[in-house]
Parts: sequence; structure tokens; C-alpha cells
Amino acid sequence: MSPETDGIALWRRVADDIRSAIHDGSITQALPPETDLAARFSVNRHTVRRALAALAAEGLVRAERGRGTFVNAAKPRIVYPIGARTRFSESMVKQSLEPSGRLIRAERVAADATMAELLECRPGTALHRLESLAVVEGVPLSRSVSHFSAERFPGIIDAYAETGSITEALKREGLSDYRRRETRLTAERVSMKDADLLSCPSDAILLISRAVDEDLQGRPVQAIRTKFLADRMELVLQNTSPTMG
Repeated sequence: MSPETDGIALWRRVADDIRSAIHDGSITQALPPETDLAARFSVNRHTVRRALAALAAEGLVRAERGRGTFVNAAKPRIVYPIGARTRFSESMVKQSLEPSGRLIRAERVAADATMAELLECRPGTALHRLESLAVVEGVPLSRSVSHFSAERFPGIIDAYAETGSITEALKREGLSDYRRRETRLTAERVSMKDADLLSCPSDAILLISRAVDEDLQGRPVQAIRTKFLADRMELVLQNTSPTMG
């Protein structure tokens, strides 16, 4: 292997090959020692260790001191219901999982034509742009970019940084409840930047959710674009049609 192949870092190539060996059954329990893996892939042990660390972050393998590295049993996808009242943290807690949100970046931006339409404001209106990472049981599951009115929610960024929850942050900003107006779903292959943030394979598939939340009076609250790892999440679309009768 060369240090870079098609723009993919060498350690990631090693991680992808080990992952494939696990999935096809070539490796079922214990991984070969680091020295053997280094020789097999013609790399140094530092590269092997970085690859194994990435696989451990995915939950695919675990290192046991004095024994080596072992394959973890396959885990079922985490279920995330999407309906009129979509709440990530609540959904995870109901499944006895421990969620957390990490602020990646925040900035004040001017609404472009797309955001102006989604948030029903004028182009150029001041917005808070918030990038976040959703983590469950220490494993990254999704990456989101949210936009909020800077005038209506002036402290949303600090509130999210402290709570790790959009719902709790909005409560601190005076909004006790909100609902999903619409969700649009597509899919795409992961980018290198997202692969690093999500600790996932370079060929992973992402489920893309573009959504708008509104308050109970029908005013837009946030426009949010979320990238979910397809092999870690199962999105369940719930029937939100009004009951007839």
C-alpha cells in the first residue's frame, strides 16, 4: 500500500480491509497480533493501531489488555422514530440508551434564499448556525446542522453547549414544546470529513434528513439537516395523519 490511495488515508484502508474481513467471516473472534497485521498490510504498527482505534470507536472490536483485540457481537440498529413529535434524546432514553450531543461549531450567518423560505423570514435575516454530533453510548450516530432565528433564540448556542439537547436548549429559550412540520429523506455516500467525525468506513452510506420544526402556533423554529449512519440507525416514519371520527 502507498501512504495515500485515491485520497484515502492508509490507516483507513487498513481499517476498511479488517472490517471487510470481519463482515465476510474471515475474522470471527480474535484479530491477529498487531505485528502480523502490520506485516500483512506492509505498514507500521502505529498505522495498525490507528485503524484498530477507529474500529473500536465504531464498536466493531474491543481491545483487552494482555490478551489482544477481539470482534464484538453485531449490534442491532438503533431505532429513531420520526413523526409529529420527533425527539432524539427522548427516543434514546426510552430504549435504555445514553444519548449526548456535542457542539462542533457555531456561528452567526445571514439567511440565504433557501433558509429564508424554510424559516419564513427575509433573506439576510440573522440566524444562528449550529453544527452538532449526536452520540449514543459513546458511539457517534449522526451529524446535524441547525438554523435558528438569532432574534427569537439569542442564547440557543450556549444553551445547547450546556445541555447537549436541542429540546432542552429551546426550553431555556422559552419554547416548551414544538412539532415536526415536514421531513424529507434522501441518501448519499459519506464524505471524508463526515467519516472522520462519525468514525465510520470511507464507503459508508448516510441517510439524509432535511426537516423543519415549528411551534404550536405554526411558526418555524428550526431548519435542520441531519446525516445518519445507515448501518447504525433505523429511521421509522410514524403515521401523523389526524384521527378521523
